[in-house]
Amino acid sequence: MEAVLFDMFGVIARDQSEEGRSALVRAAGARAEDFWSAYWHPRQAYDRGDLDGPGFWRAVGERLGTAFDDSTAAELVELDVRSWSLVDEDMVSFVGSLAADGVRLGLLSNIPFENADYFERHHARVLDLFEVLGLSCRLNLAKPEAAAYQWCLDGLGVAPEKVLFVDDRRRNVDAAMALGLQGHVFTSRAALQERLGLR
Repeated sequence: MEAVLFDMFGVIARDQSEEGRSALVRAAGARAEDFWSAYWHPRQAYDRGDLDGPGFWRAVGERLGTAFDDSTAAELVELDVRSWSLVDEDMVSFVGSLAADGVRLGLLSNIPFENADYFERHHARVLDLFEVLGLSCRLNLAKPEAAAYQWCLDGLGVAPEKVLFVDDRRRNVDAAMALGLQGHVFTSRAALQERLGLR
């Protein structure tokens, strides 16, 4: 293995916080079940950069049978970014140790513009650990699209079978493995260390 290609949210950054999820539902004024169905429906397009924040929330509102005014949409954008804003310092430290040991590292994250802007401003030290930085909104490609993985492989210049892809979602790992990459479904730092043959 010559390189590790990481997912961000659920691996290096924390998944959406429960506090943040609750704040979004309250701001939208919807039932939680209806809200999350509407929220995830256009999310791939948002991650790919096909929609910006206001466009995403217009699409969510349409699914809910409502229209968010500009003020509410702006609040929802801010709350959404905040809900995805935390990194896992233990994993950041681990990735930093891999970089220090000379392991080639790439990042492939499904992330919309507003969240990418936030991470570039507030977590640049994390992003700087990666030789190849694949942010879906900047690429107009998102996992599990094959071209998203290929973009990272081209940047790393490493044969697929020599790259380990790490993601917390099985479908994204399966898509990588279909292209010949090695795959690991992330559950913990300890399990990843074992997969990498590290103590």
